[in-house]
Amino acid sequence: MTDRQNPIRLVFAPVRALFVSDASAGILLILVALAAMIAANSPLANEYHHLFHGELFSAEAFKLNTLHLWINDGLMAIFFFVVGLEVKREWIEGQLSDNDQRKMPVLAAAAGMILPALVYLFFVNAEGAQDLTRGWAIPAATDIAFAMGVLGLLGNRVPASLRLFLLTVAIVDDIGAVLVIALFYTANLKFTWLVAAVIVTGIMMAMNRARVSAYTPFILMALLLWFLVLNSGVHATIAGVVAALTIPMVGKDDDTMLEHLEHNLAPWSAYLIVPVFGFANAGVELGALGLAGILAPLPLAIAAGLFVGKQVGIFSAIWIADKVGFAPRPEGANWAEIWGVSILCGIGFTMSLFISSLAFAGNSLLIEEAKIGILMGSLISAVVGYTILRMTTDHPDDQRSPYLEEDER
Repeated sequence: MTDRQNPIRLVFAPVRALFVSDASAGILLILVALAAMIAANSPLANEYHHLFHGELFSAEAFKLNTLHLWINDGLMAIFFFVVGLEVKREWIEGQLSDNDQRKMPVLAAAAGMILPALVYLFFVNAEGAQDLTRGWAIPAATDIAFAMGVLGLLGNRVPASLRLFLLTVAIVDDIGAVLVIALFYTANLKFTWLVAAVIVTGIMMAMNRARVSAYTPFILMALLLWFLVLNSGVHATIAGVVAALTIPMVGKDDDTMLEHLEHNLAPWSAYLIVPVFGFANAGVELGALGLAGILAPLPLAIAAGLFVGKQVGIFSAIWIADKVGFAPRPEGANWAEIWGVSILCGIGFTMSLFISSLAFAGNSLLIEEAKIGILMGSLISAVVGYTILRMTTDHPDDQRSPYLEEDER
């Protein structure tokens, strides 16, 4: 009996396709978020919260005295290191290396950060909650893995140009988010530690110019830089980006040093670090918040910023740029498809959760409300964006699953 006739193969082929496609990282994040929500609202809620927030040792002994802090300030530095590697590669030899190619993604990403922030501020000010303005950047971030994961569910129905556009916008968005964290969520600078961090960065830049090809010196200096930045008042994860920018593109033997490092670290970031971060941060005890907490100004402002602000900002930027001749829209994509992808950019998750922990540090209630807003806005953006793309895309490449065809062979 052929695979086409095998009903078990037919039933499970879509599942297999899902987890071997570029949707897998996004789907993993969805499952992790669900697991965190279940854990936080189950009889294991106390154990869940104690696991991440219980003190490992005295705060006087070391700044990172809980598992949650080790994840957010330590493990996530590796995530930001990978982001920095990707940004550098794209800027030097990728889609952002050419001025004409970068025009549209940069414009769309900028509009996709500004409009959500304005929508957020409009909501919190309309509710008279000016004390919440510090969270303006929460809905400004797009989650690459989540957004690409949802797009991956559509197979080849979506034009390749739109996939590339979404990825590039998300990368530029990450650059903006890193700058926002460095500029707006830094307090109580300790200049001795900061000067030491600058000196270490200078040494790493000198190593780059000397084309040092060994990874060990860069790794050791990156760890030292992280420790110095951790104690400087600047958020420790910024050290990951700075360290990544000092890695040479090629070593003395003309080996692709940066690309090799990115290739080896990216799976660990996507399939371990980000899911661990998601599980540690996405759990919200709904019973403790109640309906009033879920419908409070903060979650509604964040959800509106992600769903309304993102799509209006990005779609408007693309439409205006195309009409005035500043930069063309993605090739082969119609306006309905562009609208659908613009909505998918409202999936905030990882970076939004991270910024919320910085914006409302020390205020557990606001952090929990922010999580609800992020999850609501991201879920609505994912479902609506997917539905629009599913209804409007009609590309012949996706007439049947390539994984079924592979099985038949």
